[in-house]
Amino acid sequence: MTATSREVVERILRAGREQDTEAFVDLFAPDGYVEWPYRPAGVPGRVEGRDSIREFLTGAAGLVKFDEYRDTVIHETTDPEVVIVEYEAYGTVLPTGAPLHQTIIAVVRIRDGLVVAYRDYLNPLVLAEALAGVGDV
Repeated sequence: MTATSREVVERILRAGREQDTEAFVDLFAPDGYVEWPYRPAGVPGRVEGRDSIREFLTGAAGLVKFDEYRDTVIHETTDPEVVIVEYEAYGTVLPTGAPLHQTIIAVVRIRDGLVVAYRDYLNPLVLAEALAGVGDV
């Protein structure tokens, strides 16, 4: 049985928090994408396709580790493919050891149990500030 859109979002959040790149990528359609409408300089606006998503996440794995998500609210919409999730992400900037707190809203479109679009609305100022001391990021 195909997972519901809500179940897919719960799995994608768990995989992201656990930095399980393979589990995360496996939840995407072959041509699915992750998009960041608001981002600091140097971060791509969109990463499309499983291989590209895997490559991007593998390259970013040494930058930030999220330890927990708090105040997670999952909103199911009138469109059964679309789920909106809000959460507070707490973690560490790995190269510096600095704490990181990020407020995130994501709009996820799921079709046939796979993510076809993941629009991640993170606060680019928090991310830019956290990564400022890291060097060539």
